[in-house]
Amino acid sequence: MPQLNRKWYERIPHPLVMLFGIIILSTMMSYILPAGSFERETIDGRQRVLPGTFKYLDQSPLSILDMFVAFSKGFKTASDIIWVVLTSGIMFGILQKSRMVEHAVGTLVKKLGVDRKYLIVVLMTFIFGLLGVGVGYENNIALVPIGAILALAIGGDLVLAAGISVAAITIGFGLSPINPYTIGTGHKIAQLPMFSGALFRSMLCFTALAFLAYYNVRYFKRSENNRANSIGAGLNTEGFALSKELADYRMSTNNWLVALVFLGGMVVMLFGIFNHHWYLKEISAIFIMIALAAGIVARLSPKELSETTLEAVAMVAPGAFMVGIATTIKVILEMGNISDTIAFHLSEILLALPVYASAIIMSLAQCVMNLLIPSGSGQALATLPVMIPVGDIVGLSRQVTILAFQIGDGVTNLVNPTLGGLIAMLSMARVPFDRWLRFIAPLTLGILLLSWVFLIISLLIGYS
Repeated sequence: MPQLNRKWYERIPHPLVMLFGIIILSTMMSYILPAGSFERETIDGRQRVLPGTFKYLDQSPLSILDMFVAFSKGFKTASDIIWVVLTSGIMFGILQKSRMVEHAVGTLVKKLGVDRKYLIVVLMTFIFGLLGVGVGYENNIALVPIGAILALAIGGDLVLAAGISVAAITIGFGLSPINPYTIGTGHKIAQLPMFSGALFRSMLCFTALAFLAYYNVRYFKRSENNRANSIGAGLNTEGFALSKELADYRMSTNNWLVALVFLGGMVVMLFGIFNHHWYLKEISAIFIMIALAAGIVARLSPKELSETTLEAVAMVAPGAFMVGIATTIKVILEMGNISDTIAFHLSEILLALPVYASAIIMSLAQCVMNLLIPSGSGQALATLPVMIPVGDIVGLSRQVTILAFQIGDGVTNLVNPTLGGLIAMLSMARVPFDRWLRFIAPLTLGILLLSWVFLIISLLIGYS
């Protein structure tokens, strides 16, 4: 009887069980759904779907052996993300060993005062959100532990840390008015001026981050007043928690030197990202270089460097493993040739709906596609060439169609178990996916409803 009265979050299976269940379901879908494909053209080295070219193919169901072979292909596809998770873990392991991060956070909290802890939560939520807006997604993986140390320093838990950092980066990136992967790719496909309509999107992004800041403060107060409300109870905080009283913290000369190494490396990384289009391989290289330089400046011995590196790898390895498992789902859908079939039939449904319903259902369709194609640019290239002509027919401006796509892709990133970057960030915060769902699910629903209000307003004001 007690089993029947369990709350919904107590029924959430282990993340690995959840992902393996999706893998089995995806394999079964290769038997149920007809295989199909759009023709594609290559533009600037990237493939784009040609609307009106969908055709059914011979069924290509996956055998049990195919399903398990897909695991190695998934890990190969996700190798760059897996490596950036490991290298960012190594970098922060060594920065922590130098005590620079702990002393920096301790000194900051001492200066601001613990009595301003709610203000700190709000400010850090917006700072991480702005990093998502302007810097990118996976590029910010290495900064998540700073949120963890800060949250614990003001009396919060690791779930609050993930709300401050992971959720803010995800919302900032997903709803960014200048997101090059979703908005940039979408505007190019729709033949709209690049990043046009940014003011309206900025209002949506700011409102969503303000909602998140309120949600984080509310959770913080609830968990403070009653520790039974702490979703992060019992999580491993080793290396994150401050080791002494706030009054004892100050930045030593060596701490400042290590901080300069870290900040200098971040500046080099951002310069490369914005000027030379660096991505995960180059970012990982910078992380390793920062780790080595910080270890040398902190006067760590070769033995200390080696032991710290292996300890850091052990700490983030489960998250890196989950990234590979999540990517396996995408590989299976591609092997079964059913991703395009799903996109085609979702677009057909929209043609029979009135304009307001079409806008909402289009964003819901993108929510579904986001589980199948977690890459923002990949999803844009696969679905927008189909959705834009459909939007034209039902009376949606192309700007509204892009907004519906952005909402469907960006908001559901908060709960997408197939998104490698999300799994990687949660691993850096040491928050299991089942606990994350318990925390983030109500917020995701709230921001989705908020975004749909903005979508309806965009139709009312003729957003084009």
